[in-house]
Amino acid sequence: MHPAATRSSQKTIDQFAKYVIPNYRRYPVCLVHGEGSYVWDAEGKKYLDLFPGWGCNILGHSPPKVVKAIQRQVEHLIHIPNTWFTEAQGDFAESIVTRSFGKVFFANSGTEANEGAIKLARLHFANPSGGTQKFRVISFENGFHGRTFGSVTATAQPKYHEGLGPLLPGFRYAPYNDLDAVKALVDDETCAVLLEPVQGEGGVNIATEEFLKGLRQLCDERNMLLIFDEVQTGMGRTGHWFGYQHHGVQPDIMTLAKGLAAGVACGAFVCQDHIAPSLRPGMHASTFGGNPLAMAAGIATMQTIEEEGLLAHCREMSNRFHQHFTELKGTLPIIHEVRSRGMMIGIELNIPATPAVAKCMERGVLINATHDTVVRLLPALNISPAQVDEGCKVITEVLKQMAEEASTSRSSE
Repeated sequence: MHPAATRSSQKTIDQFAKYVIPNYRRYPVCLVHGEGSYVWDAEGKKYLDLFPGWGCNILGHSPPKVVKAIQRQVEHLIHIPNTWFTEAQGDFAESIVTRSFGKVFFANSGTEANEGAIKLARLHFANPSGGTQKFRVISFENGFHGRTFGSVTATAQPKYHEGLGPLLPGFRYAPYNDLDAVKALVDDETCAVLLEPVQGEGGVNIATEEFLKGLRQLCDERNMLLIFDEVQTGMGRTGHWFGYQHHGVQPDIMTLAKGLAAGVACGAFVCQDHIAPSLRPGMHASTFGGNPLAMAAGIATMQTIEEEGLLAHCREMSNRFHQHFTELKGTLPIIHEVRSRGMMIGIELNIPATPAVAKCMERGVLINATHDTVVRLLPALNISPAQVDEGCKVITEVLKQMAEEASTSRSSE
């Protein structure tokens, strides 16, 4: 048993069965301790975590500077409502804006950030005297924006809509990377276009430079706001501070969460200066948004990324992952395509990808499968070259085994 554990995994599993709503499909282990890109379960088994915190633990588990910052902050203020000023919130806002643009509103999660961005877009075009109001939002097939009603409506995947209708009116969906389809959906009531620069849950689909620049031009011409959901691509995940910086296409609003505070619950949206006044006092709020603990963690996260040169390191490790898997693709017919942008890696198979998760976990490597056929990795920015090689070796073994099983299955039919 690991020293941090107080009971076996099974005892915790039994406890959950009795007291916790079973809406998650959980793996049959209880994790109790983590350091960097490794994590341990109650029985003491060690795992290389290539999907830490569902992408939230952007510096791996318990990064020292973040831990110390939280410890210092908790001795002074844990929570203060937004009717007061706090130094930590001002400092973190400055850290974000000086690396991007505009002004910041803090929330607690990605879905909250996207809800706020949608509200801001509608408020910006509200007509106080009546008449036609611009309120429609165009989002994209295979995108993912959250679980609350506005954000789940913006998520153009029917499986997330089942049993929830009627959804929020005013949303239209276009194919990703199809500018002509977007143009066909725009009308005088369209206020915004919302998309992820890289679709994460949708399978690590990467927007083209031509598409993003075309959207920017279209929004300017039709007086619409361009909203980038950077919940997953923000905070250095792509090798730049923010995903939009790859092609220099600056959005009007950008949403952030996941890695924003290295695993502490934190979300935000950033908007251009001239848009900020549209979020009038009383129109939007977040009780825990901008709390001192999350702000201290966020500041320490940015400091760590900068001081340790993790943006450049991210790009180097991304190339290392990509080389491993493109070489494997040349020898393994079950791999359809390898897609990567920084520490967002997708290996699309032509067979179901889900079995790879359990097979890798048995071998001590944690990964994810999404969109039925895509093996997805969101490693920590500070993963080492040796850890990249360690993870790729296990994934390679698993995919080769799956290829053999698929071949045997076809031969016996």
